[in-house]
Amino acid sequence: MTTTFILAGGCFWCLDAAYRALDGVSEVVSGYIGGHVANPSYEAVCTGTTGHAEAVSVTFDPDVIPADVILDAFFTMHDPRQLNRQGADVGTQYRSAMFPLDDAQLELFTAARDRADEMWGGGVVTTMERADTFYPAEEYHQDFFAKNPGQGYCLAVAVPKVNKVRARFAEYARS
Repeated sequence: MTTTFILAGGCFWCLDAAYRALDGVSEVVSGYIGGHVANPSYEAVCTGTTGHAEAVSVTFDPDVIPADVILDAFFTMHDPRQLNRQGADVGTQYRSAMFPLDDAQLELFTAARDRADEMWGGGVVTTMERADTFYPAEEYHQDFFAKNPGQGYCLAVAVPKVNKVRARFAEYARS
Protein backbone atom coordinates (compact mmCIF):
# COMPACT_ATOMS: atom_id res chain seq x y z
CA MET A 1 0.00 0.00 0.00
CA THR A 2 1.37 3.41 -0.92
CA THR A 3 1.19 6.77 0.82
CA THR A 4 1.19 10.23 -0.73
CA PHE A 5 2.54 13.43 0.84
CA ILE A 6 2.22 16.93 -0.65
CA LEU A 7 5.19 19.14 0.21
CA ALA A 8 6.47 22.55 -0.88
CA GLY A 9 10.02 23.74 -0.33
CA GLY A 10 11.19 26.07 -3.06
CA CYS A 11 11.38 25.18 -6.72
CA PHE A 12 9.60 21.92 -7.45
CA TRP A 13 12.34 20.82 -9.85
CA CYS A 14 14.69 20.28 -6.91
CA LEU A 15 12.21 18.40 -4.75
CA ASP A 16 11.22 16.24 -7.72
CA ALA A 17 14.82 15.32 -8.53
CA ALA A 18 15.77 14.55 -4.92
CA TYR A 19 12.74 12.33 -4.27
CA ARG A 20 13.25 10.42 -7.52
CA ALA A 21 16.70 9.48 -6.18
CA LEU A 22 15.17 7.45 -3.32
CA ASP A 23 14.12 3.78 -3.36
CA GLY A 24 10.49 3.21 -2.53
CA VAL A 25 9.32 6.42 -4.20
CA SER A 26 7.03 5.31 -7.00
CA GLU A 27 5.76 8.65 -8.27
CA VAL A 28 6.60 12.33 -7.99
CA VAL A 29 4.29 14.91 -9.56
CA SER A 30 5.24 18.58 -9.64
CA GLY A 31 2.33 20.94 -9.24
CA TYR A 32 0.60 23.81 -7.50
CA ILE A 33 -1.43 23.92 -4.27
CA GLY A 34 -2.64 26.37 -1.67
CA GLY A 35 -3.96 29.11 -3.90
CA HIS A 36 -7.25 30.67 -4.90
CA VAL A 37 -7.22 30.29 -8.70
CA ALA A 38 -8.47 27.14 -10.44
CA ASN A 39 -6.06 25.42 -12.83
CA PRO A 40 -3.22 27.93 -12.51
CA SER A 41 -0.47 28.07 -15.09
CA TYR A 42 3.23 28.25 -14.26
CA GLU A 43 3.32 31.81 -15.53
CA ALA A 44 0.41 32.82 -13.25
CA VAL A 45 1.94 31.09 -10.20
CA CYS A 46 5.26 32.86 -10.87
CA THR A 47 3.55 36.24 -10.46
CA GLY A 48 2.89 35.38 -6.81
CA THR A 49 -0.72 36.53 -7.14
CA THR A 50 -2.49 33.13 -7.23
CA GLY A 51 -1.46 32.12 -3.70
CA HIS A 52 -0.17 28.74 -4.88
CA ALA A 53 3.07 27.10 -3.81
CA GLU A 54 5.22 25.08 -6.15
CA ALA A 55 4.93 21.63 -4.60
CA VAL A 56 5.38 17.94 -5.21
CA SER A 57 3.04 15.06 -4.60
CA VAL A 58 5.30 12.20 -3.49
CA THR A 59 3.92 8.65 -3.56
CA PHE A 60 5.98 6.01 -1.78
CA ASP A 61 5.84 2.56 -0.24
CA PRO A 62 6.31 2.89 3.54
CA ASP A 63 7.43 -0.76 3.66
CA VAL A 64 10.46 0.24 1.55
CA ILE A 65 11.12 3.77 2.81
CA PRO A 66 9.63 5.01 6.09
CA ALA A 67 7.42 8.08 6.14
CA ASP A 68 9.87 9.76 8.53
CA VAL A 69 12.65 9.39 5.96
CA ILE A 70 10.50 11.05 3.29
CA LEU A 71 9.80 13.92 5.68
CA ASP A 72 13.36 14.22 7.01
CA ALA A 73 14.61 14.27 3.41
CA PHE A 74 12.21 17.17 2.75
CA PHE A 75 13.85 19.15 5.55
CA THR A 76 17.30 18.19 4.26
CA MET A 77 16.74 19.30 0.67
CA HIS A 78 15.66 22.86 1.47
CA ASP A 79 16.27 25.47 4.16
CA PRO A 80 13.00 25.66 6.11
CA ARG A 81 14.15 28.82 7.91
CA GLN A 82 13.79 30.97 4.79
CA LEU A 83 10.40 32.68 4.63
CA ASN A 84 8.85 32.72 1.16
CA ARG A 85 12.08 31.91 -0.63
CA GLN A 86 14.80 29.39 -1.31
CA GLY A 87 18.05 31.04 -2.26
CA ALA A 88 17.49 33.28 -5.27
CA ASP A 89 13.92 32.02 -5.77
CA VAL A 90 11.79 34.60 -3.96
CA GLY A 91 8.03 34.77 -3.47
CA THR A 92 5.22 32.99 -1.67
CA GLN A 93 5.19 30.36 -4.41
CA TYR A 94 8.55 29.17 -3.00
CA ARG A 95 7.35 28.92 0.63
CA SER A 96 8.14 25.99 2.86
CA ALA A 97 4.81 24.29 3.49
CA MET A 98 3.29 20.92 4.22
CA PHE A 99 -0.20 19.96 3.11
CA PRO A 100 -1.50 17.10 5.28
CA LEU A 101 -4.31 15.06 3.76
CA ASP A 102 -5.67 13.94 7.14
CA ASP A 103 -5.11 14.13 10.91
CA ALA A 104 -2.60 11.26 10.88
CA GLN A 105 -0.46 13.12 8.33
CA LEU A 106 -0.78 16.33 10.34
CA GLU A 107 0.67 14.50 13.33
CA LEU A 108 3.55 13.04 11.28
CA PHE A 109 4.27 16.39 9.62
CA THR A 110 4.25 18.26 12.93
CA ALA A 111 6.71 15.78 14.45
CA ALA A 112 8.97 16.10 11.39
CA ARG A 113 8.86 19.88 11.58
CA ASP A 114 9.81 19.68 15.27
CA ARG A 115 12.78 17.42 14.39
CA ALA A 116 13.80 19.85 11.66
CA ASP A 117 13.64 22.77 14.06
CA GLU A 118 16.18 20.96 16.26
CA MET A 119 18.35 19.96 13.28
CA TRP A 120 18.42 23.53 11.92
CA GLY A 121 18.95 25.12 15.35
CA GLY A 122 15.53 26.76 15.45
CA GLY A 123 13.77 29.25 13.25
CA VAL A 124 11.84 26.81 11.02
CA VAL A 125 9.01 28.69 9.28
CA THR A 126 7.40 25.74 7.48
CA THR A 127 3.63 26.10 7.53
CA MET A 128 0.92 23.46 7.82
CA GLU A 129 -1.77 24.30 5.28
CA ARG A 130 -5.04 22.57 4.56
CA ALA A 131 -4.64 20.38 1.51
CA ASP A 132 -6.98 21.60 -1.17
CA THR A 133 -6.84 20.84 -4.89
CA PHE A 134 -3.41 19.84 -6.15
CA TYR A 135 -2.98 20.93 -9.76
CA PRO A 136 -0.29 19.03 -11.69
CA ALA A 137 2.15 21.39 -13.38
CA GLU A 138 2.62 21.46 -17.11
CA GLU A 139 4.23 18.34 -18.60
CA TYR A 140 7.58 20.04 -19.25
CA HIS A 141 7.99 20.48 -15.45
CA GLN A 142 7.54 16.77 -14.72
CA ASP A 143 10.87 15.01 -14.08
CA PHE A 144 12.52 18.24 -15.26
CA PHE A 145 16.01 17.37 -14.07
CA ALA A 146 16.12 14.07 -15.98
CA LYS A 147 14.90 15.83 -19.12
CA ASN A 148 17.32 18.78 -18.71
CA PRO A 149 20.44 17.51 -16.90
CA GLY A 150 22.69 20.21 -18.38
CA GLN A 151 20.37 23.12 -17.58
CA GLY A 152 22.17 25.74 -15.49
CA TYR A 153 19.66 25.89 -12.62
CA CYS A 154 19.66 22.11 -12.34
CA LEU A 155 23.45 21.97 -12.19
CA ALA A 156 23.78 24.84 -9.72
CA VAL A 157 20.81 24.18 -7.44
CA ALA A 158 19.23 20.75 -7.96
CA VAL A 159 22.41 18.64 -8.13
CA PRO A 160 23.71 19.76 -4.72
CA LYS A 161 20.30 19.06 -3.15
CA VAL A 162 20.09 15.61 -4.72
CA ASN A 163 23.63 14.85 -3.58
CA LYS A 164 22.88 16.03 -0.04
CA VAL A 165 19.82 13.77 0.20
CA ARG A 166 21.65 10.80 -1.34
CA ALA A 167 24.49 11.22 1.16
CA ARG A 168 22.30 11.63 4.25
CA PHE A 169 19.92 8.81 3.28
CA ALA A 170 22.41 6.55 1.49
CA GLU A 171 20.68 3.37 2.58
CA TYR A 172 17.59 4.50 0.63
CA ALA A 173 19.37 5.94 -2.41
CA ARG A 174 18.66 4.35 -5.78
CA SER A 175 21.73 2.87 -7.37
